[in-house]
Amino acid sequence: MSKLIAYFFVAIFTYLQSGLTCAADFPDKSVRIVVPFPAGGAADTFTRLIGAKLSTIWGQSVVVQNMPGAGTIIGTANVAKAAPDGYSLIIIANSFLINAKLQKELPYDGIKALAPVAMLVNSPQVIAVNATSPYQSFAELLSKSKESGSSLSYSTVGPNTSQNIAGELLKSRTGLAAVYVPFAGGALAGNAVAGGHVTMVLTNWNEITANVQSGKLRPLAVTTKQRIQPLKDTPTLIELGFPEVDVDVWFGVAATRGTPPAILDKLSEGFKVALADPEVQKQLIAAGFITDYQDRKLLENKIQNQYEFLSKLIDEMGMKAE
Repeated sequence: MSKLIAYFFVAIFTYLQSGLTCAADFPDKSVRIVVPFPAGGAADTFTRLIGAKLSTIWGQSVVVQNMPGAGTIIGTANVAKAAPDGYSLIIIANSFLINAKLQKELPYDGIKALAPVAMLVNSPQVIAVNATSPYQSFAELLSKSKESGSSLSYSTVGPNTSQNIAGELLKSRTGLAAVYVPFAGGALAGNAVAGGHVTMVLTNWNEITANVQSGKLRPLAVTTKQRIQPLKDTPTLIELGFPEVDVDVWFGVAATRGTPPAILDKLSEGFKVALADPEVQKQLIAAGFITDYQDRKLLENKIQNQYEFLSKLIDEMGMKAE
């Protein structure tokens, strides 16, 4: 028995030493970051900004690979099944948790399939109407929606997306009466409102930035806990008396489960340095993001807490897999 115990500790020591040795040389080749969303979208934009900085930090090329499809499941499965060596990473968001809750047969082990690396950015959600709309405030919009015969509508991404969940939560907690009009992307949802086809839009700030800045959309509220810098005059829903409407759209990065802790730590530190770069921050803000670096342990806690929170909302709203 004593020999078995000795062999066990030797094996553990060898494993740890191997991980530390690999981490010391990591990365010694190209690192791949899978974006499970279409090229040109929000996640693609910030990943390429950060990836370019990481190439400089690590002295190795960082290849961004778009792998959209099946609500991010295709890209996630690809990295979940990759070698656990830190050279295959994936951008994760609320959709990773929503799929784990709603999809009964995933080609990977739910939220356990990946090893968290770092929390990266948040994309604030904004409620906006057409600039020629009579609604100057969310209170006016809410009041009108409750009138008999009102035909208000709201557009967002969906169904079964974090934006769709936020929209239904908004209706549930505020009493807003509006018909849900789903679109393939937030920019399209915003364009529908700018074109006068839908009453209001609820989507990521970065997806309607151009329409707001060009004067086509009027922002009425943001779903963040505090006002955001680009919209200093736009109140939060919390300020307006609706603290329960708090569904943020966040993005992090993860590796294949089983990647050595020392390599995960080195990866996390690289993203921390990249996000701290003033030029990277400037470009991310201009693109509509808020930097929010958190290490892998904090991201792991966030994933668990957010999974529980979203699961309760999904059950409450009776959402089902499409």
